[in-house]
Amino acid sequence: MDITKYTLTNKKGASVTLSSLGACITSIIVPDKDGKLEDVVLGYKDDASWMADGPCAGKCPGRYANRIAKGHLEIDGKIYSLPINNGPNHLHGGPEGFQNKIWDSRKVGDAVEFMYYSEDGEQGYPGNLKVVARYEWSEDNELRLTFTAQCDAPTVINLTNHAYFNLDGHGSGSVLDHELKLNASLYLPTDDTLIPLGEAEPVAGTPMDFLESKKLGRDIKEDFPALNYGKGYDACWIIDGWQEGQLQQAAKLVSAKSGRSLSVYTTQPGIQVYTGNWLAGCPEGKDGAVYEDYGGVALECQHFPDSPNHPEFPSTRLNPGETFEQAIIFAFGCNSI
Repeated sequence: MDITKYTLTNKKGASVTLSSLGACITSIIVPDKDGKLEDVVLGYKDDASWMADGPCAGKCPGRYANRIAKGHLEIDGKIYSLPINNGPNHLHGGPEGFQNKIWDSRKVGDAVEFMYYSEDGEQGYPGNLKVVARYEWSEDNELRLTFTAQCDAPTVINLTNHAYFNLDGHGSGSVLDHELKLNASLYLPTDDTLIPLGEAEPVAGTPMDFLESKKLGRDIKEDFPALNYGKGYDACWIIDGWQEGQLQQAAKLVSAKSGRSLSVYTTQPGIQVYTGNWLAGCPEGKDGAVYEDYGGVALECQHFPDSPNHPEFPSTRLNPGETFEQAIIFAFGCNSI
């Protein structure tokens, strides 16, 4: 397995390491309130562990991130059957999705570009698709990820990054004391296989309300459908005020313990928050770390799950002659406490 890795380091000594397997973020090393540099992204000790890992740690899944109900996709009256790999549903582009492919890669100035060519029929999807994931790391500890894609036949696309963050350091245990704020008044209720029911609902008065910053663990044990289905948070919130192509803040994650913060900005309409509810038993972590459930939180900016089967959702269709372009920024800061 010929994996290429790149490390981008700024003048402050903070760095990001990227891998060509799944266009993956394998580490982000940033300072805490005392200036101590630590890796805040979960990952594995051995290169082989990244292939086909259950958590999809740090990688860019595709052609369609998140779920498509029963693997059923219809485009212009033609039905396509996608592989079922998550209960009754299709997840993250299938078992051989983009996250489990070696992407072509190159350094472009201070950026790294990963390129993948997905052939017509791969994992059941129509059309040849060329995807570029471009990463840039700033002097202000901001990681910008820009996706672009073109196709030669109508298809669907939904791309994100699936990094798990622990702002106390990747091997430091539970993130349930981290505080999260979401710029989202609505979320998408789902069935028990995490497929949206259709209608968005207000977060007000529910454990899904993160409009004011609160600890991830505060309400996680509440008796509430969205929490019962996944043993914690694994749901999609609708970002307030979303407009096509407009970059805006979706989330802010803070650890009082380390003083680190992470602000997330995106052009995408939704954010899937997953509190690492099933991390126990995953491969051995970096530095010999053993990851347990709730050992990291994924903040996955994306279009909504099962959008191709919900015409009322923002469209994930891509036509020939169009360019898919979306951006995500992970901006790390430090609160001196």
